[in-house]
Amino acid sequence: MELLRPLHPPVTMATDGCSGFSPAASSQDGFHLNSPVAADVFRGDKIYVAVGKSVEKAVSLFHWTFRRFRGREICVLHVHQPSPLIPTLLGKLPATQANPDVVSAYRREEKDQTDKLLLDYMSLCSRSKVNASFVTTENEQVRKGILDLVNEYGVQKLVMGAVPETWMKVTKNSSKSSYAAKNAPPFCQIWFVNKGKLLYTKEPSESYDVMPPSIHQDSNTLRSQSLHYPGMERGLQQVYHCPRSRSISPHRSLVQTSSDSGCSSSTEHEEEALLYKQLEEVNMEAEASRNEAFQEFLKRKRLEAQASEAISKVKAYESAYAQELELRKAAEETLNGARREHEQLLERREVAAKELRKAMRNIAILENQVQEANRRREESAQELKLIQASITTLKIEKQTIQRQRFEAAKWLDRWKIREPAGSISCTDESTAARPPEFSYLDLETATCGFSESFKIGYEMYGSSVYKGEMSNRTVVIKKLHPDNLEAQSEFQQEVRIVGKLDHKHILRLIGTCHESYALVYEYMPGSLESHLSNKSNSFSWKTRTRIISEIANTLLFLHTSRPEEIIHGNLTPKNILLDSELSCKLCNFRFSPLVNEETFRCRSFRLYEEGSGPFSFTDPAVLQTGNLTTKSDVYSFGMIILWLLTAGEWPSFVVKRLADLGLRCTESNTRDRPVVSPVLVKELEQLSVLEDRRIPPFFLCPILKEIMYDPQLAADGFTYEGEALCGWFKNGRETSPMTNLKLSHLDLTPNHSLRVAIQDWLCNP
Repeated sequence: MELLRPLHPPVTMATDGCSGFSPAASSQDGFHLNSPVAADVFRGDKIYVAVGKSVEKAVSLFHWTFRRFRGREICVLHVHQPSPLIPTLLGKLPATQANPDVVSAYRREEKDQTDKLLLDYMSLCSRSKVNASFVTTENEQVRKGILDLVNEYGVQKLVMGAVPETWMKVTKNSSKSSYAAKNAPPFCQIWFVNKGKLLYTKEPSESYDVMPPSIHQDSNTLRSQSLHYPGMERGLQQVYHCPRSRSISPHRSLVQTSSDSGCSSSTEHEEEALLYKQLEEVNMEAEASRNEAFQEFLKRKRLEAQASEAISKVKAYESAYAQELELRKAAEETLNGARREHEQLLERREVAAKELRKAMRNIAILENQVQEANRRREESAQELKLIQASITTLKIEKQTIQRQRFEAAKWLDRWKIREPAGSISCTDESTAARPPEFSYLDLETATCGFSESFKIGYEMYGSSVYKGEMSNRTVVIKKLHPDNLEAQSEFQQEVRIVGKLDHKHILRLIGTCHESYALVYEYMPGSLESHLSNKSNSFSWKTRTRIISEIANTLLFLHTSRPEEIIHGNLTPKNILLDSELSCKLCNFRFSPLVNEETFRCRSFRLYEEGSGPFSFTDPAVLQTGNLTTKSDVYSFGMIILWLLTAGEWPSFVVKRLADLGLRCTESNTRDRPVVSPVLVKELEQLSVLEDRRIPPFFLCPILKEIMYDPQLAADGFTYEGEALCGWFKNGRETSPMTNLKLSHLDLTPNHSLRVAIQDWLCNP
């Protein structure tokens, strides 16, 4: 055991040599701190207090001991229990399985914590002005370690903590106090204290006549053990070889006469006083030596810390120097590259100067030609003014004729549908919002008399679609049949609603022609259906995801329109047009009143509605009831998502998210279908630019290296994609994919917090 005494108060700390703690320094006079003499001189008078790792819990125990044994020397017993598990990067592992270096580092950390604990106990005793010493050992079982110290030191008086008696009735056989009361040696008296109150006392056995082992050491043993302490050895030699009075010879008998007895007694008292004084001086020298050793120990610790800090700084300086060399080398390479680029720029400047001189000569020639062209332009401008004046006159006449035709057409419509005259009168607001009006002659000119070669398709209710050229741009002319009442109603609603819609993903209505029931739209190169049917056109997954987000954005705009929501009613890939940059625009809204159930059952009507191919984009509820709702558009939107997912390569997270959305949108029960919300639109927009953003590493599955859609927590503490980890287990593996260690169980726990974080990250760029 080791003893360590600080400067003040005189507190001794002893530790077991096998516990892994560093030994204390020896004093200068040769006294070894392991000397049993120092530990056993007053062992029978010491009060031993057993403490644990909590200083707070030991405060009440110390206070009770100080009050109960006032003025007595206290010896603190502490048993260090090494941790069987070692924390590592892979989790807590048994000490036998962990890296030896890691185990040694952790044991050193435990040693530092124990040292700090003992210093706290030392400070507590110092503040209470109590003379105390410390005895520590290391044992895997605390209760067994306490009894080992009791037997080794022959402890006769021990104070230790205990739990109340009502609780001990349940776990009495497993507590440290119960074990100590049952197995303590007979000569040991134990006081069990709880929260500053004495619970019960274990009295020593009256029939035990043998003293503790440490008390039965003979003088020879005591003398042999004190050889480590020269001062103490001198003191003992003076006891056994003290000088006698001058009147007594060396061979004089120990039995003295009555006349010499008084002198002999006086001489012995003087010798004992002298010896006691010498012992006190030796003790003071030993105390000073121990204090000096303790100071040297603290100084050595400070120097070691300073040396470690200096070594760290040197390493940091070396790393900074190496980094500076690398930066300097990189700067030199950059400078050399800049010089080479400068030389190349000079060469290019020479070439550009030659070309510039050549261009200047060409400009001079062109200026002459421009002057000639300007002269001819002025002549043409005079002729153009005359033509424009004639055109202005013709336009005025044309507007007058168009107004007359429009009024006549309104009266004709009223007569055909047999409605009151005031029911279709347009308010000033609707008239102001009406798109520009074209004449029938303008449409004929644009389509070469509605030639069949300009026809590009048919629409509902017998309407025809033509491609034409008007005002130096390509347009699409949708010509409805004038004798069809449904076509007339569709024309009126399309002019009233589509003409007011201003959205970048809705086909813009350029103008109308009432005399021929024709609508003029902007031209788009093709539809989503035509692009995907062409095998040479392969869309990337990012383009498809962007198209899905644009469709969702448009549906959100329509369904949240006020004062009333707008339903597309005819959302199919054919009615989703794409421009040159593959940005989509919706067209061909269904505004006409729906026909009755018998018409829906008609085979020709259903073939027209559903079209050809393996997919049907019409809501089954619409085919059954004939009622259009916003959930009908949601169903068609879900079918388009599933249709776009059937080809091309996709990231697993994106395809899972879109497939889940598509299946939810196509639920047979309309109540189970989601609503197109701003949050959903934002998430779809972020999916299309997913690769352009830096993905947090903990969002990625360690197996798939992709964003997790269904994060699951395994027994090794890591989170994986649920489907990937199930596949890992199906192959017969029972180890961790990260640590390659066997898992304690194969149960998975959903990581809801991580899933919410991933969804927030996707919706908030």
